[in-house]
Amino acid sequence: QVQLVESGGGSVQPGGSLRLSCAASGSIAHIYEMGWYRQAPGKERELVATTTSDGSTKYADFVKGRFSISRDDATNTVYLEMKSLKPEDTAVYVCNLHRVWLSTELGARRADFNYWGQGTQVTVSS
Repeated sequence: QVQLVESGGGSVQPGGSLRLSCAASGSIAHIYEMGWYRQAPGKERELVATTTSDGSTKYADFVKGRFSISRDDATNTVYLEMKSLKPEDTAVYVCNLHRVWLSTELGARRADFNYWGQGTQVTVSS
């Protein structure tokens, strides 16, 4: 199966920066979309940014110009560079894999579901 390991969260002051990483491991043949979502206390989970294997990226309006998503397909890792952090960015950030193809003895097979990481806490406070 697929395992996700996230890292890079922490506490920073407003205006600070953090870089999140999410490394996927397992019998992975291809990942079409890798992304980050976040969930603040009392709020629903919301999309932050996604990146696809054909080079497309998408950002939520509230992070445009401040966050940058990138991926390394050689290591199945997705990154989220966060700058100019604001208190309202405080949340648990969760990595997501969408449309994953798994390696099997019979060749690549599309996974039946998406994969989610365990989340990493980002706290922005003075």
